[in-house]
This record gives sequence, structure tokens and C-alpha cells, in this order.
Amino acid sequence: MHVGLPGSERSCRLPRMLFLTCALLVGLSGGFSRFARAADFDDSDCLMCHDGSDSDIPAVSQDQLGHSVHEGFACTDCHADIADIPHEDDLAPVACGSCHEDIGDEYTRHGLGIVGVTDGVPSCRDCHGTHEILAVSDPVSPVNVRNLPQTCARCHDDINLTSKFDIKLAHAGESYETSVHGLAHQRGDDLAAVCISCHGTQGSAHRILPRGDTESAINHFNVPHTCGQCHAEEEAEYWEGIHGHFTLRGDTHAPVCTDCHGEHGILPPDDPRATVSPYRLAESTCTPCHDSARLNESFGLEKGRDVTFIDSYHGLKSRAGDTTVANCASCHGAHRILPSSDPRSSISPDSLQVTCGGCHTGISAKAAQVPIHAIVPEGKWPGLFRVIYTLLIVGVIGGMVGYVLLDYRRQYRESLRRPQIARMSKNAIIQHMLLFVSFTVLVITGLALRYSAHWPFQWLFGWDGGFGIRGTIHRCAAALFLFSVVWHVIYLFSREGRGFLGGMVPGRRDLVEVAQAIRYNLGLSREKPRFGRFSFVERAEYWALVWGTVVMAATGFALWFRNFVVLRFDATASFLEVMRVIHLYEAWLATLAILVWHFYGVIFKPGVYPGNPAWLTGSMPAEMHEEEHPGEHEEHGHRGGRDRHEDPAPAERKRREVRADAPV
Repeated sequence: MHVGLPGSERSCRLPRMLFLTCALLVGLSGGFSRFARAADFDDSDCLMCHDGSDSDIPAVSQDQLGHSVHEGFACTDCHADIADIPHEDDLAPVACGSCHEDIGDEYTRHGLGIVGVTDGVPSCRDCHGTHEILAVSDPVSPVNVRNLPQTCARCHDDINLTSKFDIKLAHAGESYETSVHGLAHQRGDDLAAVCISCHGTQGSAHRILPRGDTESAINHFNVPHTCGQCHAEEEAEYWEGIHGHFTLRGDTHAPVCTDCHGEHGILPPDDPRATVSPYRLAESTCTPCHDSARLNESFGLEKGRDVTFIDSYHGLKSRAGDTTVANCASCHGAHRILPSSDPRSSISPDSLQVTCGGCHTGISAKAAQVPIHAIVPEGKWPGLFRVIYTLLIVGVIGGMVGYVLLDYRRQYRESLRRPQIARMSKNAIIQHMLLFVSFTVLVITGLALRYSAHWPFQWLFGWDGGFGIRGTIHRCAAALFLFSVVWHVIYLFSREGRGFLGGMVPGRRDLVEVAQAIRYNLGLSREKPRFGRFSFVERAEYWALVWGTVVMAATGFALWFRNFVVLRFDATASFLEVMRVIHLYEAWLATLAILVWHFYGVIFKPGVYPGNPAWLTGSMPAEMHEEEHPGEHEEHGHRGGRDRHEDPAPAERKRREVRADAPV
């Protein structure tokens, strides 16, 4: 056994312990190196990746950071969860509230959305930006007063976003741009109201509350205060008036600024489109409330005030477009509207002479007391004379109408007793009758859709327009019209029809006839045009009817079977709107052509009046035929050799008629 020197064992353990200690320190140094790097790397390390060379990595420049209000901040001051480079792809959202605690406490809601809970609610970066955040006073900042409307419009003009959050006004930004505030803002007026001027509660741009919140700047009862930030005088007048009185009482029916002026699209009063312009104030702005039976009952107001104004001299001139005539605000005021019982009111008995004298210089006190909205009680003299004249009008005009009908009947019968010349066959008469009935019904039921608020159509189809029954009648008439068209096409292949079509073919003679007719009517020629079986008048009518039939049938079917058209031909809404416009205006063209051109030729033309009977009897008087178709009349007279002034018995006359078998 070897026995060592004293202390030799400890001397051997010492190097071993030193080695283990060094090894441990080396190992620990590897573990701590990561924490050392996390604390020591700077922004240049971040910019090595975020230099824009990789399109998948957001680009950040040193210049952006240098111009930002956060100049001097390190990347990790905001991106505090970065522990190593390269970092994880999904970083935690930047917590701006860790520095901006007061604003973080304010910005908890954006409208109906709750920050951090509702998906899609804008975050700080959506308005202020990310790395190049500029001071609000900087003209380039997206939240500067010069740029704020465009910043808000990025979301509020996005149809997908407004639909998602059920925001009723889908284009608030566009409406604002054309408003009186938006136009002033575009002119460089920094005092013009922008989004936060109205929506920022208690002056805070970060406290945007929904309308239903009692603290919201756009809450119904807070709107006057909000508008009063700029319009202090108008606000003071409003609170003095009757509308402000009821608003203070908490009545939601009491109008505030936006009820009369609008919201985002407010226009100046001198703009004809403005709701408070003289063009629209009485009927569009004041009437909806003061014509409401429910509101009149709730506030104890007399009914019919709007009707009495509209029927007055002022109302009639206002409806005619006169902007200088008195309207509601001319007498009652605009913002400080007081009841007539208030001595301060412009319509109090003691103030009426001054109020009316603003337009009627020198008006007497007695004349100024004449009621404007008075409803004449039953039994008074005006009502009595109204009844008397109603009976007088019915009796006198009714008698005149009766006499005219008797005279017309007599004249018409006299014309039938004269020698007749056949003009239309029974086939042609039936075709014309089908066309007449279907066309008339189509015109009435078609225009009733577009002009349903006008009294003739209200009388026919009721105040609600009778759209269901009207549409059914219109389509039935269209089917009858097309049936008559098919009948006519088949008729054209018959012997009689071929002769008719041959006479309707346009040619050079039509130009000659037009020139001759114009020269004769102007007194430049003594020679009257000698029209044959058909003149240029009939040919123009016929081919206009053909053209109109094609257009109306095509557009009518496109509207009637619009689902099929959309699916089969991939038609757009714009295409269908074009079809609707063409259908409407082609209908007007056809209707006016019939009233002006056709009715003159067959009813109102001197020598024809009281009408050409051929459409009912198939024949026309010989004198009328000679006047209207002298060329054909001479030919028939030469062939028939009869005295056209002779009045034979009906059977004999029928035997001796000369037939021209064709529609008038």
C-alpha cells in the first residue's frame, strides 16, 4: 500500500475542481448569450430584414422612423415581445396604451363596436399609421384636419364594411364632400366641421359613441349643443323656440338641427336641393311633421295647417317655384320659432303687422290679422257660396256637354246619310278596333305606374296605385295588342292585305307630296296635292306604328321576363334600366303621335270634323273622300260614273259603293 505525503489528496482535487468550474462557466455563458443579444441588438439589426428587399416582409426605412413623433424610440419599445432575431412571425399587437394611458382609457368604443372585442373595429394604426406616425398638427398626418375626412372615408365609404356593420349611410364621405361643410373644407377653411367636430364626444377624437348613447355628441338631445360649437347664435335661438322647449323636455319627436338640415350632406339654404331652401321648405321639411295626424294629436295642434297654406296664395306661388314668396320660415322664423301666444313671437297678434310688412309694405294692422291657416267652419258664407258654385258648375257645364253631345250625334248621323265611299273592310275594322282598345289600355295602365301620384290615375287605381291589378290589366292588354299584330301579319298575305301593303310602301312620291303639301299650306302654290289611296300621312303613321311595336314589344318582354333575361343573356341592372327608359319614352312618343298626328287627320281636321266614320262603318262621306283623297276619288268617279252628291237608299248605296278596303 502506497502512503502519500500529507495533503497530497487535496492537492489532486484542486485542479479537478477548477476544471469543473470553468466548464460550468462556459456552459452558462452559452445560456446567457441569448438574453445578452436580446438586450443588446439595435434598430439596424431589424432593418437588415425590413429593408424592402423581401416583398413578404414589411418594409421600414430609417427615414420614416426619423420623421415620426416616436423618433429615438427603439423598435422593441413598441414591439416588446421580440426576444430574438429573427423573431416569430406572429407578434403581439402593439399596446399603444402602455404609454398613452389616458387615450387608451378613452378609446374603448368606436360607434357600436367595442375595442378588443368586436372584429373590425379600427385600431390606432388604422387612423394614425404605423412607423411614420406624425403629429396631428403636421399637414401630412392622416389625422390632421386637412386629411381626416379622407381617413375616415377609407372605411365609411367601403360598401363591404358598411354592410358588415349595418351602417345605413353607405357613402358618408361622398355626402360630406358635396356638403356646405365639405366644400368649405376643400377651400382651405380649417374651421369647417370635419368628422370629429360632430362625432367626437366632449371634444375627444377617441371617444366616438353611438347615437343611442346619452353621452354621444350625435345623440338626438345633444345635437343642438354639438352644432352650437360653431353655430352658437342659432343654438341660442333654437333653445328659446318651441322646438327647443320640447327637446329639453326629452321629447324625441321634437326636431333638432339634423331633422331639418340633414346630416352629412347639409347644403346651404340658397341651394335649390337643400331641404331648407325656399323651393322645398314648406312641402318637404315642415309638412312631414305638421301633416302627421299622430304628432298633431300628441302636441295638440290643429289639423290641416299644411293644406291651408298650400291652398293659399303663398302656397300656390311656392309650389310654382317662386322663391321670393313667403314660406313657413318667412313668418314663423327659422330657429326661434315661438307660438302665437308668446308676445315675442313674430306671429303674435301685435307682431303681425311688422312681420307681414316685411313683404307687404304699408299693410294695415287690420289686414295683417287676416288668418293664413284658417279653416272655414261649416255654415259660413264662403262654404255656402262654394256649394252654390259647385252646383252651378255642374248644371251649366253639364248642360253644355249635353248639348254638344246631341249636336255631335246629329252631325254624325247627317254625315252618314250622305253618299258614302267604302274605305275599310270588316277585317280591317276589327283589326283597328283591337289596336285601338289594346293601345288605349296600355297607355293608361303604363303611365299609371310612372305617374301613380297624379289624380287621373289615383281616381282609376286608388291612392296606393293599385299596382297588382294595374300590372295584370297592362299585361293582358299587351297580349291583346300582340294578337292584333299577329292577325295583321297574317292579313298581309291575303289578296286584300297585299294590296294594302303595296299602297303603304314608301317611295319618292312621299317626298314630292310633302313638298307639295308644305308649299300649298304656306300659300306658295295654288295646286293642292292630289293624294291617292294613301298619302304620306298614312304611310308615316303605319311605319311609325311598325317601329313602335317592335321597340315596345322588345323592351316590354325584357321587363316582363327580366329574370329570364338576366339568367339567359347575363343582363345587368343597367341594361334593364335602359329598357325601362326606352319603354317609357317610346310610349310617350307613340301616345303624342296619336294625339297630335292621327287624331288631327281623322277627327279635328276641318272638312273631317266631327270625325271620319270609316273606323266604325267602313265608309266615309264622298265629299270627305274627295277632299282627303282627290286622286283616288277621281279614279273611282271615273270608273263608277255616279253622282257623288246623290243620296240613294241604303241597299242601293251599298250596292253602288266603291270600295278601297284598307285601314284609315
